Amino acid sequence: MPDIHPNSGDHPSTSVHPDSRALRLGIAGPVGTGKSSLIAMICRELNTELSLGVITNDIYTDEDARYLRSAGVLDPERIRAVETGACPHTAIRDDVTANLLAVEDLEADFAPLDVVLVESGGDNLTATFSPALVDAQIFVLDVAGGGDVARKGGPGIGRADLLVVNKTDLGPHVGVDVRQMVADGMKARDGRPVLALSRHDRESIDGLMAWVRELLVAFRSGRHVAVDPGPMAPHSHAEAGGTAVLHVHGGAGPHSHVHPLS
Repeated sequence: MPDIHPNSGDHPSTSVHPDSRALRLGIAGPVGTGKSSLIAMICRELNTELSLGVITNDIYTDEDARYLRSAGVLDPERIRAVETGACPHTAIRDDVTANLLAVEDLEADFAPLDVVLVESGGDNLTATFSPALVDAQIFVLDVAGGGDVARKGGPGIGRADLLVVNKTDLGPHVGVDVRQMVADGMKARDGRPVLALSRHDRESIDGLMAWVRELLVAFRSGRHVAVDPGPMAPHSHAEAGGTAVLHVHGGAGPHSHVHPLS
């Protein structure tokens, strides 16, 4: 499996990050790429050496939280759900209040935590976390989603702290050249790290855990500074009744809904 390709120094070393709270690590990516499974993997591997908590996001349910609790990877009380009731990106970028309160409550209840993992609801290639919510973010693609996805770009693929190409063991079964997909991801990321991951490949799992540990060390020392991958591109969603609503996101403020004139 390809190794993690190291970051080429995107994060300034002059800012000192407060070490009085947990590292907040966001996990984003399209539906079905394996975000919950990746979080379960991190918890399973690191829960004996780090104090962890998880916040999941779903639109209408707590499905991901229930999956993680049933997997037995953490004390169930350390896994909490936010039901966004709206587009998944809204709660991780436009108005992070519900998630931020959930993170702060979790940190208060189980202090001191080392890492809080925040899982986005499944969204499209443009969804990224606000740096007001997380300190770093992983963007997850999967081989079964198509070998060309990494070439399609977007702020998560291009500028998340780590790009994970997940489920690499499925490559031969879905006709995807994993090495080429990883190479496409590297080309899109200008030296930022890319990891090919499979739950059946010990080396890739160890690579992910090493990256998390190194990130935590950098966060605690003040060497890591949260970087905003950039605003989302305009996109549309269907409201009740089938009306299409265009979402236009500004760089810093809340996003607007542009409704077609009747």
